[in-house]
Amino acid sequence: MSAVETTYREALRQALIDAMEQDPDIVVMGEEVGLYGGAYGVTKGMLEMFGPERILDTPISEPGFVGAAVGAAMSGLRPVVELMYVDFVGLVMDQLANQAAKIRYMFGGQIGVPMVLRSQGGTGRSAAAQHSQSLEAWMAHIPGLRVAMPATINDAYHLLRHALTLPDPVVFLEHKGLYTQKGMLDVSKPDGPWGKALVRRPGNDVTIVAYSKMVQESLIAADMLAAEGISAEVIDLRTLNPLDDATLVQSVRRTHRAIVVTEAHQTGGFSAELSARLHELCFDHLEEPVVRVAGEDIPIPVSPALERGSVPNAQLIAETGLWLVKRQAPGWAAE
Repeated sequence: MSAVETTYREALRQALIDAMEQDPDIVVMGEEVGLYGGAYGVTKGMLEMFGPERILDTPISEPGFVGAAVGAAMSGLRPVVELMYVDFVGLVMDQLANQAAKIRYMFGGQIGVPMVLRSQGGTGRSAAAQHSQSLEAWMAHIPGLRVAMPATINDAYHLLRHALTLPDPVVFLEHKGLYTQKGMLDVSKPDGPWGKALVRRPGNDVTIVAYSKMVQESLIAADMLAAEGISAEVIDLRTLNPLDDATLVQSVRRTHRAIVVTEAHQTGGFSAELSARLHELCFDHLEEPVVRVAGEDIPIPVSPALERGSVPNAQLIAETGLWLVKRQAPGWAAE
């Protein structure tokens, strides 16, 4: 099958449809996933396709339906549970962190929890402090949970398809700012294997490590740096657990500089983990300390202007790269 143009949202929807047609044990459950079609329209029309026994609208009780998904997964089904906003993950940390993530270990490998928890986070819709966070570090911290964060349309499809084959729980985090992004989807050709970081743009002077929507900002920044004579390599992590150290180390040992970009708050964020690993594994090869470009340590503002200012963008990434490589301020800084 040749590649077709679609959106990030439709790629996710197609992944669910294709997986459910192949595996009768897959069920979708969550608030408004049926009649309404999901908070961001990913499951639109699927109730009519698969019926109420496989597309289950649940009460507004995150602990209840995530707990039900854990039980269903232990009993032979493969639930896809939609948590409307990642900000609500605190409500289900017992079910997710203490039950789903631990059961294979606590039962000596005799039983797993093959479920996928889909949720979305990030800024861009003026959804304010309780509906705009990036909380992936919480889940990446928990042994037993896999964490995927696709940045491209092709990865949205293929990473979700692969997540629906794994024997253990996967937290699949989508960015609300990517749902309407258009691009090409080739259902027969993944961007790369599960757990493998990809070089989205090769370069020689500095490595930019990113994931989710920040990959797009980093690619724009790389274009800006190219105009300044700097060759930036952009790496898309794709999954945070498993984390592909090898690709990062190979790049940074060659470029000798690294910038880690994340929309999440800087303090205690996943960027700190990445920075620590790169310093440990590449110390003798680094010409400069690893620099983090991350969200401000503040609640996300509702004001569109303040919201934009609270998270990294291409210009800030490019300014960081220019200073790191050439120790000079960019000409565009005065614009």
